[in-house]
Amino acid sequence: MSVNKFQPHVLVLPEDDANRQLANGFLLEQSLSTRRIQVLEEAGGWSQVLERFKSDHVVEMSRYDKRFMVLLIDFDEKHDRLDVAKAAVPPNLAESFFILGAWSEPEALRQAALGSYETIGLAMAKDCREETDTTWGHALLRHNASELVRLRAVVRSFLFPAP
Repeated sequence: MSVNKFQPHVLVLPEDDANRQLANGFLLEQSLSTRRIQVLEEAGGWSQVLERFKSDHVVEMSRYDKRFMVLLIDFDEKHDRLDVAKAAVPPNLAESFFILGAWSEPEALRQAALGSYETIGLAMAKDCREETDTTWGHALLRHNASELVRLRAVVRSFLFPAP
């Protein structure tokens, strides 16, 4: 399902199939407004996420000011990955995009007994809705804390509208 470009919405650009499955698990949260979020086709690597973002989405984000992007990448245990990824985004879009992902790779989340990718994604959505860090506080995800705070402040109201 496509989002309405003129209403606040989020596009999620996953690095690979595992990240796509995490994002699809996020969509399973019952109180989520699924008309406001869309998971795109996986890019095939973290650098490809950045390239696709620049080639396919920068112009559109400038055109549609209610669009937000989540770049869902593996950090591959690289401390500079967030800074490198942020440097690839034009400064005028700095408040409209967010970079999230597993510290190593999503497979490690499953190996840490957090469940299937879909289960983990659903738990991430619940944390987002409830403003908790039960799942996001895991050692493999806690490096996302600053991005998560920014993301929640922007999208929580329209992704999880009050009943």
